Amino acid sequence: MMVLKKSFLFLAFAMVSVIALLYGIDPQWFARTFLGVADLSVDFAHILRAVMCLYLALGAFWLFCAVTDSHEDTAILTTIVFAGGLVVGRLLSFGVDGFPSPLFVFYAILESAVIPLAWWVYKQPN
Repeated sequence: MMVLKKSFLFLAFAMVSVIALLYGIDPQWFARTFLGVADLSVDFAHILRAVMCLYLALGAFWLFCAVTDSHEDTAILTTIVFAGGLVVGRLLSFGVDGFPSPLFVFYAILESAVIPLAWWVYKQPN
């Protein structure tokens, strides 16, 4: 089952890295393309780049754990905390702010699916 845990961590790294890079490499392009924001403020670009680096830092941790055969279970638990925190924040925003663009609804669905999957992977023997 160690292969399953490693594969899950590699997949988590890949997914979060792609999303992070979409947010932060060119925040103006991301905001214009996915959010319909034509003129992005410096503060919003700053937030997107900070989020990019936060995502990349977690992704690097997951990759490190997969490659070094250490702390795999801890890394898997952090994917649950990461996805769970995002889902709670999105649900709060859905209730308070209304529904966002389809991309963020898709993210909420994807993040909701990660939680039980990650828990199942975590419970598998090493």
